[in-house]
Amino acid sequence: MRTANIVTEQLTAAGRAIEHDSFAIIDQEVGHHAYSAEQWPLVRRMIHANADFEFNGLTAFHPQAMQASLARILQGGTPVVADVEMICVGLSAPRLAHFGITTHQFISDPDVIAAAQAEDTTRAVQAMRKAWRRGLLEGAIIGIGNAPTALIEVVRLIRDEGLRPALVVGMPVGFVSAAESKDLLMAIEDVPWVAIRGRKGGSTLVVAAIHALLGVAEEHQRHAA
Repeated sequence: MRTANIVTEQLTAAGRAIEHDSFAIIDQEVGHHAYSAEQWPLVRRMIHANADFEFNGLTAFHPQAMQASLARILQGGTPVVADVEMICVGLSAPRLAHFGITTHQFISDPDVIAAAQAEDTTRAVQAMRKAWRRGLLEGAIIGIGNAPTALIEVVRLIRDEGLRPALVVGMPVGFVSAAESKDLLMAIEDVPWVAIRGRKGGSTLVVAAIHALLGVAEEHQRHAA
């Protein structure tokens, strides 16, 4: 019988059974997929979060995405920087604490709003610039599920300022610049990323992706013990 993870799974037997049954149904119904054994838990959890099998195929990985992000999580103390508060709230506090992860978002800070108004940009752009100035983006997991302009700014920081995050989870949803922002991210070769092609995305999927990474990291810990 499969042993439950200590931290990253449901805390009751009934909850774990429902989650495991859901994953089994997804595995049965998904049909063919081209993802590796390390990538599939992330894609499967996103399908689970939205009951949408199109993420089998829409989800794209940089070749080093899983390896680099898992190494950084297992190292401990990784910051997660999000474009919106919803991502920080959606992440499980015990799961984050297990790996010493802190979360950060600045979208509603008064100085961010003032800078966006003064420079005629978006709050999301200024929030990423504030995180960069505070040294939070380097070596971080950056999660973007709402604001394409935040992802575009992260790509600019990577290209122009030498930013090197551990992983960019680029999944902004929408009709204006969402697909284009992810195309820009997927053209990056020297920084690991996970992205959803096209217009689909959202903060829920970023949360699901990060939870999947934490689950895989805990599996690594268990097998190494």
